[in-house]
Amino acid sequence: MTNHPHDTGYKLLFSHHRVVEDLLRGFVGEDWVEGLDYSTLEKVSGSYISDDLRDREDDVIWRIRHHTEWIYIYLLLEFQSTVDPWMALRIMVYTGLLYQDLIKSGEVKPGQKLPSVFPLVLYNGRQHWTAARDVSELIENPPGSLKRYHPTQRYFLIEEGTLEETALADTDNTVTSIIRLETSALPEDVRRAVSSLQARLRHPEYASLRRAFVVWINRIVLRRLMPSQEIPEVNELQEIDTMLAERVEEWTEQWKRDGLQQGLQQGLQQGLQQGLQQGLQQGLQQGKLEGESAVLQRQLARRFGPLSPETHARLTHASLAQLEQWADNILDANTLEDVFKVRN
Repeated sequence: MTNHPHDTGYKLLFSHHRVVEDLLRGFVGEDWVEGLDYSTLEKVSGSYISDDLRDREDDVIWRIRHHTEWIYIYLLLEFQSTVDPWMALRIMVYTGLLYQDLIKSGEVKPGQKLPSVFPLVLYNGRQHWTAARDVSELIENPPGSLKRYHPTQRYFLIEEGTLEETALADTDNTVTSIIRLETSALPEDVRRAVSSLQARLRHPEYASLRRAFVVWINRIVLRRLMPSQEIPEVNELQEIDTMLAERVEEWTEQWKRDGLQQGLQQGLQQGLQQGLQQGLQQGLQQGKLEGESAVLQRQLARRFGPLSPETHARLTHASLAQLEQWADNILDANTLEDVFKVRN
């Protein structure tokens, strides 16, 4: 699977303990979350997973203790422009591969039961998510007791575009900041989100996470917001905050000008397209008119002899409806004058 740079930036963010903890605490409102021991949260090593799963570069796997048992968090980051109708089947296959790898690596030994897996799809596309949430929904209804042999597995969906404002009220949650940065429409909104992150992640333990945010904001957020600006690479959130504070008014005006220019370009393209369509239609209409006139002139000359200049001029300036009517009149006309008579 070929990844967009946006996907890689997201994977970098969700490869940090604090972000995954905030995701579970703030956006998974299920009863078992209360029993999680976040001090045990750890990213699953690549040595535990096969090439099939390692090639899933837009997915991240974590595990965490729930009392005495491990729970595996399969975090699938989905950035497709269209919804995948087979997501539930993909999730079931990935879960099966993960279980196989846990057995091969010796994490699960003979006689032990497989750990729970929590598949979570984080989707930020514009199109509303309509795919089945359980693999059983993708299978035809079976006759009789055959249903008991069908697989069933459900995934948890976080669709960023449908989250209510109340779900984003926790300003101390890094995932809230990620979503706000993704949906920010103005440089001022980005500055507020960056200032909040900078204050929240000031401690040395968050140095790596701060750097991940800096890379993502520089390469994705700011370039999306200000595609025409030359944005200098910086190394700290504080530097981005300072840069935005200094340039927010300038960039807001530039953002408005870019929007106006884009609107004018779109309007011009639409106008040109409409003009070309109208020109094509007019050309076709004129061609049909001239063709009808030429055919009728030949028919009249063959029937009634050479045509006068006045008759040629009359045929040349006639409408398509008139030409069609005169062509019909030839069938019953005895003289050239009969062709041009108005008939009821």
